[in-house]
Amino acid sequence: MNLRRSVTLWIILYIFWYILSGYHTPLLLTFGAIACTISVWIAHRMDVLDQEGNPIHLTLKIIPYWFWLGGEIIKANFELAKMLLSPKLEISPVMFKMKTELTNELDRVIYANSLTLTPITITVEQEGDELEVHALTVKAAQDILGRDMERRVKNINDGWEG
Repeated sequence: MNLRRSVTLWIILYIFWYILSGYHTPLLLTFGAIACTISVWIAHRMDVLDQEGNPIHLTLKIIPYWFWLGGEIIKANFELAKMLLSPKLEISPVMFKMKTELTNELDRVIYANSLTLTPITITVEQEGDELEVHALTVKAAQDILGRDMERRVKNINDGWEG
């Protein structure tokens, strides 16, 4: 399992290096491979090639979630722009705590970060299974308490308990 994570990390690092380098001579390709190998070796020595540090089990399921989250971010941006351009400035800030049903830390972090990425909400604090959230409107708070995003995050990681 650790070998698979090491190889996956090396491939991701090398592809990223290759895209950013812009030069494709044999010498530089070799230097890139050496740099990636050293980086993976350091990550292995630091013992960060675990299921949270290198979550390869999420690879296929997280891509549709990113598209959905991107759509939610765009919708929230339009909603925010509409509020700001409205002469009444109809905001009603709400700060609330909620217990999440997500069972592992990686899911809770993905969920908290997803809430923060949408412009109308922000996760202020996460402690255990409790989140403190600030929402710019009561409707945004109700949407969060509807738990649609939480269900989607849970679906990304179904079948894995870390």
